[in-house]
Amino acid sequence: MDAVHPRVLGFLGRALSLELTAVQQYMTQASLVGLWGDQASSDRFREETVEEMQHAERIVQQMLSLGAAPAASQLQPVTHAPDLLGLLEQNAELEQQLVSHYDEAARFCRLINDQANGAFFQALLEDEQHHMADLEAWLKELGGRRPRGYSRYGQRSGLSRSVLSERATF
Repeated sequence: MDAVHPRVLGFLGRALSLELTAVQQYMTQASLVGLWGDQASSDRFREETVEEMQHAERIVQQMLSLGAAPAASQLQPVTHAPDLLGLLEQNAELEQQLVSHYDEAARFCRLINDQANGAFFQALLEDEQHHMADLEAWLKELGGRRPRGYSRYGQRSGLSRSVLSERATF
């Protein structure tokens, strides 16, 4: 087995953290919108959960094949929003992090001529770009994104996350 660049292992570890963050977020949102009575959106979030879990599994397999112990270093907390549009806007931000991460990882692998890992990251990048396009289409179905800053209104106006969470349960 050839030595793997430590930065490639770092990209894999960060990717695992981001994918597991997405799993946690979509799983939570599936339950939340189910409580709101929106079964169609709940089912859609469950599908997203499965896709992101499959990505996490691929990353674990890749890390193991490279002789590295899989470790998600830091999961981001689940984000809150009082409505479906707000949840989707936050998901778009998380998906953009994934797209940017995979793009950077693929570019780095090309730079160091690591074709195998470059192809791995490129495939994940293409999956996430497709996922991002689906998410943007869903947002468009709901009328599109709100003006920047709207989703942060509760934070700026002094409303706590618990208040937003209480509102979200109705």
